[in-house]
Amino acid sequence: MQHVVIIGNGISGITAARHIRKQSDCKITVISGETDHFFSRTALMYIYMGHMKYEHTKPYEDSFWEKNRIELKRAWVKTIDFEEKKLYFRLPNDDDKEAKIGGSISYDKLILALGSTPNKFGWKGQNLAGVQGLYSYQDLESLEETTQRIKKAVIVGGGLIGVELAEMLHSRGIEVTFLVRESSFWNIIMPPEESAIISRHIKENHINLQLSSELDEIIGDDNGQVKAIRTKSSEQRPGEEIECQFVGLTVGVSPNISLLKVPQGNMIGREKPAFVLGVGGIKLNRGILVNEYLETNIPDVYAIGDCVEHEIPPKGRKNLEQIWYTGRIMGETIARTITGKRTKYQPGIFFNSAKFFNIEYQTYGQVPAELPADIKTFYWEQSSGIICVRINYSAENQSVTGMNTFGIRMRHEIWDEWISSAKSIEYVLENLSKANFDPEFFRQYEAEILEKYNTETGSSLQLKSKKRFFSKIF
Repeated sequence: MQHVVIIGNGISGITAARHIRKQSDCKITVISGETDHFFSRTALMYIYMGHMKYEHTKPYEDSFWEKNRIELKRAWVKTIDFEEKKLYFRLPNDDDKEAKIGGSISYDKLILALGSTPNKFGWKGQNLAGVQGLYSYQDLESLEETTQRIKKAVIVGGGLIGVELAEMLHSRGIEVTFLVRESSFWNIIMPPEESAIISRHIKENHINLQLSSELDEIIGDDNGQVKAIRTKSSEQRPGEEIECQFVGLTVGVSPNISLLKVPQGNMIGREKPAFVLGVGGIKLNRGILVNEYLETNIPDVYAIGDCVEHEIPPKGRKNLEQIWYTGRIMGETIARTITGKRTKYQPGIFFNSAKFFNIEYQTYGQVPAELPADIKTFYWEQSSGIICVRINYSAENQSVTGMNTFGIRMRHEIWDEWISSAKSIEYVLENLSKANFDPEFFRQYEAEILEKYNTETGSSLQLKSKKRFFSKIF
């Protein structure tokens, strides 16, 4: 019987295991040192804030795995022998690369679902007690212990995890200073108007948002505990020392490929190649390099999820995409290949969603921070300053290419179809009510949106369908 081993019990690894089981009778082993069971990583913040308990974040009963003959092994992998098709485990609390091996397991097919790891950029003091990221369940446990008695915290890095961490700490009454290198929050991802909305909203939620501000060093006390940070001096603002008892590092994540890296000493004297050969000759760059079938350069070894770097990304996608749903799609895709139906990874139209305190955000297609020369944009913002819609479309043929929305839930399948079938901006605006996810419970804005477009363009478009809605809800 073929033995499929999966390293990693996140969304990509577990999706692969479930779909392989649906399509085959092979032996499946999932290995993780983080937790015994799969849980929703995006729910970590709600555990900390008291909205959920850990057991609420597990999508499946603990009995599900034995019932479906998916073996779960709680262990950290120390090394992989690709020639012998064998994994060797690390002993508990073993941080020494020369320490003894704690058992092994053989495989016929190996799926690397190693996830990602928070970035650190060599700041002085970055390894002090009270300095951490927020990615793993262990990070949550550490955060819970470290922040019980603190009064002030600093968060470094202006991404989604940074906003989540700010909201988490603020919920405990902790004073939060948020350092963001850019001149406006997330303006490397979002157009100026959306970035400005989020910047205002963070401040309105009593977070000390310091824009154009970079970390210089983290200062510790005599006990090795963080006591302050110092920012860099710049033209925009002088450097300053900020008191804190906790520092959250949220400057993005990188593929977790440390298990596979060649020791740095082995590269001395070599010219840096286009990619780096890891342990056993597996091809690495920023992540594990895979082809369009999620295959590595080593036979019977595949990679999925956050650890992956696509040698040739699918059309309209990036070579690194560390998003929950792309991990799920990769898991489904690799399951077909493992069970005899070799399948290309095809994630479709890009989309993502997030929550910035009270603002729900969705994006579909391509909405870059800077508008390309061949693209036009239509932007509407509601008078409250926290609800907006942006639609990008081709200057040549008027077909929609992307959409952002704050505070209005849109239907994924509708926008996916509109973008993939190149519907025109006028068609989309006239049919915008069809995309509203919950018109029975939330106020509708389609008429206001269409009125602005008509005013700006001299058009006389009308909504094709109108839905009954309550005059004042939420």
